[in-house]
Amino acid sequence: MPSQFTLEKTIASGECAIYKISPSFGKTEAYVATTQYTRAICNDPRVCGIEYTKLLQKACTEVLKLLPIDGVTEADAMVANILRGGLNFGLRDALADAYGWNYHTTCFLSAQRAQSPVDGTWHITENSYKKLYFPCATSLYIGDVVATGTSLEYGFNELIDAAVEHKTDLRNIYFFTYGGIKTEEIFQRLDERCRATFRNYGRTVIIYLEGRFIVPEDTTPLTIRLPGTDLVRWGSLMAPEFVESQYEKASYPIERCIIYDAGSRAFWLNEYAADVMGYWKQILDFAEKGLTFKELVEERFPELCVERFGEQDLRAIALEQIKAMDKILNR
Repeated sequence: MPSQFTLEKTIASGECAIYKISPSFGKTEAYVATTQYTRAICNDPRVCGIEYTKLLQKACTEVLKLLPIDGVTEADAMVANILRGGLNFGLRDALADAYGWNYHTTCFLSAQRAQSPVDGTWHITENSYKKLYFPCATSLYIGDVVATGTSLEYGFNELIDAAVEHKTDLRNIYFFTYGGIKTEEIFQRLDERCRATFRNYGRTVIIYLEGRFIVPEDTTPLTIRLPGTDLVRWGSLMAPEFVESQYEKASYPIERCIIYDAGSRAFWLNEYAADVMGYWKQILDFAEKGLTFKELVEERFPELCVERFGEQDLRAIALEQIKAMDKILNR
């Protein structure tokens, strides 16, 4: 965990708690929110399809109930969906459930990233669909998963350009994410642009769900990793409730990623289940060659007290996870 960052519990009610991240990136406010729903998504890859999106919407609803509304009205609020991952957060329904709103606006734009086979850089390949419209005064609510941030930065700059074109008074941005630290780096630039462009601009608020997670690089000391794609527990800034939840089941702290592919997890289960199964088949192979549960926990989540799990058979854990994914594939 980066030593310069700390979490301070700011608001808590029932099953939801919100922690402020200090220090901040410029004027951008960053928080970590924890709920039973987002912990279930991070910990258990069997939570997928409709169940996954329903739990994510419930989590966003609980967080919105605790967030100060800052004078935002139903007429001002606009949900922007960056396709397709943004649909998973269900913010249109979450705003309705949290505040009783019915008439808030929703818009859509596509921004799909791809990696260059030549130099490994990420770029936008799918951006042809846009359905953008703005209230006269606008507070944006957006959810997305952020690894490299390529689609995020592209999508937000498109939204800001459109807001200028529509002569909209953009006032606030509320962003919900499973994401890494590049989120704040990007939003610091976006916040500066918004303050220079819109005279009444107020707040940029990032809500990380369960933690600000590390996106591994080629040099990250993990045996199995997808650089630029995975969001891993190793070295991350996480809610205490999330850390404690790892002890509930031995497979939780050794999952490859806290979300895997957010789009296929909701909309194309065959691809998602094959991805998760592929990881656990790798773990099974390592286990059969002698890797132990203790060694894997110490690699992927060294902050945990591995003795609290008792005796664990890594091969048996892997076989259980493979069976669960096979059940989805052959449903």
